[in-house]
Amino acid sequence: MRFKELMRLATWLGLLTTLAAPAAAAQEGSIFEQFAPIEFNGYIEARTGVRTQNDPEEKPFSMAEVRVQGEVFTYTDWADFKYKGDVRADGVINRICYETRELWIFSRPTDFMDVKIGRQVLTWGTGGLVFLNDLFPKDWRSFFIGRDAEYLKAPYSSAKVSFFTEAVNIDLVYSPKFEPDRYIDGEYISYWSGLEDRLVGRDDILETDIPNEWFKNDELSARIYRNINNYELALYGYWGYWKQPAGMNAHDEATFPPLNVYGASVRGQVSAGIGNIEVAWYDSTDNRGGTNAEVDNSQIRYLVGYAQELWTNSNCEVQYYVEQMLNYETYRNVHDPKYPKDEFRHVITLQFTQQMMNQNLTLGLDSYYSPSDKDAYLRPNVQYKVSDQTTIGIGANIFIGATEQTFFGQFTNNSNIYASLRYSF
Repeated sequence: MRFKELMRLATWLGLLTTLAAPAAAAQEGSIFEQFAPIEFNGYIEARTGVRTQNDPEEKPFSMAEVRVQGEVFTYTDWADFKYKGDVRADGVINRICYETRELWIFSRPTDFMDVKIGRQVLTWGTGGLVFLNDLFPKDWRSFFIGRDAEYLKAPYSSAKVSFFTEAVNIDLVYSPKFEPDRYIDGEYISYWSGLEDRLVGRDDILETDIPNEWFKNDELSARIYRNINNYELALYGYWGYWKQPAGMNAHDEATFPPLNVYGASVRGQVSAGIGNIEVAWYDSTDNRGGTNAEVDNSQIRYLVGYAQELWTNSNCEVQYYVEQMLNYETYRNVHDPKYPKDEFRHVITLQFTQQMMNQNLTLGLDSYYSPSDKDAYLRPNVQYKVSDQTTIGIGANIFIGATEQTFFGQFTNNSNIYASLRYSF
């Protein structure tokens, strides 16, 4: 029996076990009487951003939206329930958009198993805003235009089953239908198109062929971890598809070829701070030898990081990330690219936060610099809590690059500044 089929079976068993709890509880009285009072909160927010230079492919406004988010939570003796959704009026794309960010049930049917099923936001791995073994969907459009950092991690329709033993803990996540990253496609941010050999934007939205058949184009993620002497060691696996376009079909549509990922990490105290090491092998199963010109090559990704509190209410994290393309010589010979990628892409990241004024003022900086690509990305931001309900913020997304063909360099026309006002209730 295939591993995915075993996971499907485990998911259904977990679901049936979870559903058995309310059935048993119903024998004790009305099921509605078992729910705790509903907790409700949310916010309304206005957020506006403008480009700092002209971009002929996009509007001058990088962001112009009003958002209302609501969150509902309740629980019983046998399960927790949560809903979180938001509606935004988006002036950049001239639409009103709704999204369910969370809609799940969580239950612990036994002492050694947790089950969480529904729409949820998931993450794992050791990187800070660098993701190797975390193949859950990311929203890079939101991140690059200046939405709140919570929107970088996109919601995911899945079932998560966790097992706890004295030897190891196991997390299994199954999604019946592939969900890609919310990648850069030209709608909000212009980008370099190798097909067009130029920068393109909202008038040339990227055409894609996304695998979308239920239970056929599914995804499976796994993590096995344990603590040894206060160090967390973990093994990871993923069986699905490239989360961003990594191929091209005969109709000039960007594709998401099959992908397996295998990795490991260790995280724990180093001197006065926390250190981490993580590695992942991206097995591009349709191009293992590098001879398929229509699919990206396999990769190995490496990450070393260190975080430490520098002084009171401050934190600094430095990371060194390397992306190695496998079968590089074959790639050069088969693709004969006009703008060849490097065999090794190096990126140095720095994240810094400082809280002041009784933690009402937060200064932050997320920065990426690639010495191999000769490009960089800076994301400074300031937030001030005016009252318990009101928060104001300003920030910027600054892209720097020597050429338009590198990852951050292609976005230089999208550098922007933004401001926000949020009222929580």
